[in-house]
Amino acid sequence: MLVERLGGSAAQSRARSQRDTETVQFAQAALEAGKREGLQLAVRARYVALAVIACLLLAINPAWEQLYYVALLGLFALIGWAQVRVGRVGVSRPELALLFCDLALLTFVIVVPNPFGTTHWPAAMQYHFGNFIYFFVLLAAGTLAYSWRTVIAVGTWTAALWAIGLAWVWWQPDPDPALTARIAEAVGSDHRLLALISPSAIGFGLRIQEIVVFLIVAVTLALAVRRSNDLLVRHAAVERERGNLARYFSPNVVTELSKHDEPLKQVRTQDVAVLFVDIVGFTAFADVRAPDEVVRTLREFHGLMEQEVFRHEGTLDKYLGDGLMATFGTPFAGPRDASNALRCAQAMIAAADGWNARRTAAGEPAMRVSFGLHYGPVVLGDIGHTCLEFAVIGATVNAASRLEGLTRTLDCALVASNDLVSRAKLELGSTAGAFASLIACDPQPIRGLERPIAIWTQPRA
Repeated sequence: MLVERLGGSAAQSRARSQRDTETVQFAQAALEAGKREGLQLAVRARYVALAVIACLLLAINPAWEQLYYVALLGLFALIGWAQVRVGRVGVSRPELALLFCDLALLTFVIVVPNPFGTTHWPAAMQYHFGNFIYFFVLLAAGTLAYSWRTVIAVGTWTAALWAIGLAWVWWQPDPDPALTARIAEAVGSDHRLLALISPSAIGFGLRIQEIVVFLIVAVTLALAVRRSNDLLVRHAAVERERGNLARYFSPNVVTELSKHDEPLKQVRTQDVAVLFVDIVGFTAFADVRAPDEVVRTLREFHGLMEQEVFRHEGTLDKYLGDGLMATFGTPFAGPRDASNALRCAQAMIAAADGWNARRTAAGEPAMRVSFGLHYGPVVLGDIGHTCLEFAVIGATVNAASRLEGLTRTLDCALVASNDLVSRAKLELGSTAGAFASLIACDPQPIRGLERPIAIWTQPRA
């Protein structure tokens, strides 16, 4: 008993580990897609912002010396282009280096006076222009593509670079101390006014305030980015679940399932149409063919059949080697389950005929495909312990499988029970075109059923 429990626990742990690994892979793919999209969006926003800033600079101060700053804006554009080239999810040292170059270049532009300028003001005058706000442009662009940690790093690096620039300006000598002395004499004892108008005043209080506010904004945006990434991962998990459902159910059923909480776990009995499809003699065909050709043939066939199942609002229950089982009315019963199953089988026959025509034209042998249909009560629900499977079981399923086997004896393409055809006539009306090719036959004994059942057949083309 202890060994069984340990074995069950180990199996559950492996299953959980596999699910966690798959979730991480889907999340990683979602983050990579989000990163690529964010980088593209960020560089476009950068180009637009740089163009606006260039026009703004020339409009505010239309002088030739402003071309120096326009050229530096070109360097910002080049850095943005390089960031897109080297950007990837995770730690990327070249990407971080380019991001640091962004901040360092902006610090240099703001702190160091224009060497081509005609005026020779003290370096501290650079702080009087309020250009620190441009750091917020880089910070905002960073939230489009980078992780919350990188956003905080941007805030930290900016604070450090700004402090270094502040120290450098403070170290510079005053080029005109006489002017500073005259302004100080004019304002008298009002030191706050002197700090505002003196060309050599750095304004340490305002500079510290800029750093503190920038760090607060950076942390706030980092929290927003982290929340956004969490939502992205959750959205990826939801899309993964929808993708898994779409492998088995038609799109409209997937939409319906996504609106309910655990609808597949509700064990119940309901009437369902069951369709079995099989390639006659495929085992003999596979014995003399290369494995690649066998798999390629099966993929072509399953692709055609699967397409018709979903087009007729059916559920792909399982592949059965060279055949498949589909149900109509699962997981929720519909108003035309039986007629959808019949029309699906007839569409499959047409698709198989077209496939065989292409195979014959290519010099490959044609495939005989047979179909069995039945309608009746089944049991629906999850089965299994660790690995769950949505199962449809009951005598109706067994009967549909054996009706498909009757196609060999009766030499026809399709055998449908009278239960299914009668239900389909109630849904469509007895004059519908779907019944024109059907032929009524005598009741046939079906293994597993107490009495013979009436059947309808459709001959091969």
